[in-house]
Amino acid sequence: MQRLRFAFLATFLLASVNARADGPTDNQIASVRPVPPPGVMITPDERSKLETDLKSLNESIAKLRNNKSPRIQKYLPDVEVFARAVDLALKEDGFFEAKDATRAIDVLSEGAKRANALETANPPLGLKPWGTYWLTQSGPVVRGYRSKLDGTVQPYGVVSDGPNISPGQHRADIWCRGRSEKGLELQFIASRMTSSDPLPAKNTIMIHPFGRYCNANKLAGEVDTLEVLEHALQDYPIDPERVAIRGFSMGGAAAWHLAVHYPDKWFAANPGAGFSETPQFLKVFQSEDLKPTWYEQKLWQMYDCPTWARNLQVLPTIAYSGEIDKQKQAADVMAEACWNLPERERFELTHIIAPRTAHKIDPTARVEIEKRLATLDRIRTNDVPTKLSFATTTLKYNRSHWITVNAMEEHWKPAIAVATSLPIYKSILIAVENISDVSIDFAADQMLEINQVAIVPYQELLLANGNIRQEWFTSPEVFRASAPRKSDRSWGVRLRNTGNKWEQVSPIEPASTQLVKKHGLQGPIDDAFMESFLFVKPSKAGRHPEVDKWVESEFQHAVREWHRQMRGDVRIKSSEDLKPEDIENNNLILWGDAQSNPTLAKIADKLPIQWGGEQIVVGDRKYASKTHAPVLIYPNPLNPERYIVLNSGFTYREYDYLNNARQVPKLPDWAVVDITTPPDSRWPGKIADADFFGEKWELKPARTIK
Repeated sequence: MQRLRFAFLATFLLASVNARADGPTDNQIASVRPVPPPGVMITPDERSKLETDLKSLNESIAKLRNNKSPRIQKYLPDVEVFARAVDLALKEDGFFEAKDATRAIDVLSEGAKRANALETANPPLGLKPWGTYWLTQSGPVVRGYRSKLDGTVQPYGVVSDGPNISPGQHRADIWCRGRSEKGLELQFIASRMTSSDPLPAKNTIMIHPFGRYCNANKLAGEVDTLEVLEHALQDYPIDPERVAIRGFSMGGAAAWHLAVHYPDKWFAANPGAGFSETPQFLKVFQSEDLKPTWYEQKLWQMYDCPTWARNLQVLPTIAYSGEIDKQKQAADVMAEACWNLPERERFELTHIIAPRTAHKIDPTARVEIEKRLATLDRIRTNDVPTKLSFATTTLKYNRSHWITVNAMEEHWKPAIAVATSLPIYKSILIAVENISDVSIDFAADQMLEINQVAIVPYQELLLANGNIRQEWFTSPEVFRASAPRKSDRSWGVRLRNTGNKWEQVSPIEPASTQLVKKHGLQGPIDDAFMESFLFVKPSKAGRHPEVDKWVESEFQHAVREWHRQMRGDVRIKSSEDLKPEDIENNNLILWGDAQSNPTLAKIADKLPIQWGGEQIVVGDRKYASKTHAPVLIYPNPLNPERYIVLNSGFTYREYDYLNNARQVPKLPDWAVVDITTPPDSRWPGKIADADFFGEKWELKPARTIK
């Protein structure tokens, strides 16, 4: 571990005052404080003015919506985010201090200016096209985009040198924000309208995702971050090869997870404080006595970054901590994980530690971080990595540079691929564990001199102490695949293991119709809410009033909590209103049973769990339908490229809102809920049974240990 110590200087706070949860007082499942917290009253005069100004802005927005100009439709979200922020604050008491009313007036004023500018095609300074307007702004600017998840407009912030930025493509830093339970849309937009902190480096564009509120940029917050980057690339001179992922406190946790899960998307990572995994952090920071189910422990691996530490080998990473900050634990855990890799893979994590500093970024440390990032940007090349070490526990995150994992032997066990280019053999050696299908792909401009791939078990590489053995390229017992360059001069092969025997997959092999877990269709339940989704509500009474009551309660809970925690609005239809394009373009969240929901009735016999009038049948296990209900995720039989989900929203609940490290999926691919136990702040009822489906979406044998 590299420890750079600095003289003690005054520090500045980059995270919100609400950066931390409340520790052990937030460990009471039966007594959970609300998140967001209750607001404060504003004066009648303030409310009246805000309602009048909002009405005027909404009238302008309605007029713009009716204008089909591509320019207006493209930039309309840049106006709508201002109206939505204040509308939500008024309807939901989202004012947390007296000055929030003044902030809301300023937010509506900016929205009105933009509406007028967009309508007249005359943005400030008269610059056209509209997109170039954003480049004239020195300091902070608020932008808006329409999310693919639920169609809502979401805000983000941008800070740059504006007209002083030099010509050409530039570096961009994604800055993930600290925890702020009072940082809803209004507060976020008002802050990003006026604050340039943290200041970007010269000729660098700083992008601030809203992150769908307070979830450490996971799940919907993760999608928000990626969508924000794609949106910013449309209007700003950003070099997509020069984007860094950064953040502090909750934003540091976000930077850790986005770094290890997308190691080829960033040129550098700079996580500060935060957390990097769930169990140790909750014990240290939250003093929580953890008693997880076996599937919760499995699901921790989705976001527990130490499991993915080897992915940082190809991503330059600069961790930061204050010496006396409890959240220094995040980088300490990652440093240990990096150094405890097998000898030929281990590496030292660069960790800048500011002495005698608590939960703040020391100014001198910041200068050192910026210096190192500038150096990494300067020496960055487009050269293809000749060595890759990649780990995953789910096909949700399945690639790094030129390696793509297409199938695993078993989800939620670490899958490892270690690959080395060997020019002397014009070959690539790839050692794999828990992988049954893998692709190697190079673009035409990635001119590595290779023509074959040799594949061996990862354990053989360990036995060889990481050394390459010549016999791996000559022995008939080692599978090797070769191929010429493709017609566009790119090169690639795909290897598949069937019955402990590797084979090369033909590029003209017909696509299989067999149902298998694959990238984007691998579960768990929460994965359905990371793409466009649609709730399909019951149309009539179901088989059992008790189940109907539970379904209605969980339906309302899911709608309400998506809005409260993910800051969106669920799209809802009945089966009668579903159109073919709805089935084609959305994951369908089906509520009710086969009697109450016609869409569920169409596919009920095609699901691995059978839900009849008297029994729910899960393999050789049976549960009474009157007192139980299934929740599950499964490829939609009406469109196998999309999911269906039965009777569930995202699976963490109110108790988990109190600490971001808890905000991970709580249920696997399926569960049977005993509804005689009322829902609480952790569960939708008593979980009578739960498991993951197998790699072919099949039921696994019943577990002997629950």
